[in-house]
Amino acid sequence: MDQIMDFLLSAVKTVNAYLSDYILIILLVGTGLFYTIKTRFVQIRCFGEGMKRVFGGFSLFGKKHKGGLSSFQALATAIAAQVGTGNIVGACGAILIGGPGAIFWMWVIAFFGMATIYAEAVLAQETREIHEDGTVSGGPVYYIKKAYKGKFGKFLAGFFAVAITLALGFIGAMVQSNSIAQTSGTAFGIEPWIIGLIIAAVSAFIFIGGIQRIASVAEKIVPIMAVLYILIGLIVLCINFKNVPEAFALIFKYAFAPQAIIGGSVGAAIKAAISQGAKRGLFSNEAGMGSTPHAHAMANVEKPHDQGVAAMIGVFIDTFIVLTMTALVVITTLYTNGGVLADGLQTGEMLNGVEITNANLMQLALSQVFGSTIGNILIAICLMFFAFTTIIGWNFFGKINFQYLFGKKATIIYSIVSVAFIFLGSLFKNDLVWELADMFNNLMVIPNVLAIVPLFAIVVAASKSNQNKLKK
Repeated sequence: MDQIMDFLLSAVKTVNAYLSDYILIILLVGTGLFYTIKTRFVQIRCFGEGMKRVFGGFSLFGKKHKGGLSSFQALATAIAAQVGTGNIVGACGAILIGGPGAIFWMWVIAFFGMATIYAEAVLAQETREIHEDGTVSGGPVYYIKKAYKGKFGKFLAGFFAVAITLALGFIGAMVQSNSIAQTSGTAFGIEPWIIGLIIAAVSAFIFIGGIQRIASVAEKIVPIMAVLYILIGLIVLCINFKNVPEAFALIFKYAFAPQAIIGGSVGAAIKAAISQGAKRGLFSNEAGMGSTPHAHAMANVEKPHDQGVAAMIGVFIDTFIVLTMTALVVITTLYTNGGVLADGLQTGEMLNGVEITNANLMQLALSQVFGSTIGNILIAICLMFFAFTTIIGWNFFGKINFQYLFGKKATIIYSIVSVAFIFLGSLFKNDLVWELADMFNNLMVIPNVLAIVPLFAIVVAASKSNQNKLKK
């Protein structure tokens, strides 16, 4: 069994090397730059508008809608999917492999990604379908077929639907439960399979309630978990306030000279830093991946632009607040001022008798401040919230596409298989689960980007119509 796992891990890593190091970077940065220019820097120009739209009518108890969701419920469902293990485990993995400079490239990806996700949300609103019973369906499969008519459009839509079902509904759920099981095992000494069983049971209950129950859970948990995590991070940064300037300096320094800490040649080190930033940035904020448009399509808003600017704030919260908090906590405690990782350390190496992995790096950082017991417990609780909300958000996204492929009657099969994968994720090797998730995430980007670029006229029109309204 171990030999099969090792072979599969090697094969998937090879595929990911080409996708992440070349194709992904070109597609994500290129599309983000394209839409940044076309919308005249919508992520800056409409940032204040987006903040007002998200927090102006903030409530933990949104109204139920016969069809669709409120704008905040849709955003909360999207953030529930965005803010997950990518913000903790993914960020730590990027720092371990690409050095602190990988965070800089995650910021770059996120900045341009805000324009990309604006386009995705607008297109999801423009192409969504409202059925006779009032329910709403929308997402990339709908705007892919608008971009490409005929058999090619159907093929791309089908390819995306298969990729997202595997990436989020099945493999992605494994990543989340895997991370919960590992951190909870370290913190509480509970067997991974027990954690997996509990997560699977609670998830199944929420899945049965459909999108209304998912949105209701998301709008309550997401704000609470974000505030809790930020408070813990702020406590650490207040204690390490003298190291914060050095932490930012290391991020910028190692963005362009990562070989000084991760070794290798200059070219190889920079490529590692950028590819880790792109790969983990995608896994974290999901801009360009085509996942969150499913939630944004459900929003009942006056015009598509309104949900587009709200979607941008989701990326901002995910990367520039939550993920940055993770990075600063890790770097100020472990890398600055002669920290235990100041000279660099790779995944799998031993530190004080403990194997360093992307799953336990944040726990190691918090243990430097709160002690190992409290540090492990705190991060286990945070990750449990983060990963669990991502599971329910991703399950919904996968369900929409499974239904597109096989019809409504087949969704019960999807739910059963998804719950099984949640349980299995707690038993698998961490590296293999992450590599499989990365591969299918990368594959989702290709048909999604191929569709949103040709439809730029619709996005630009939505942006311009709002500008004209403001002028009047």
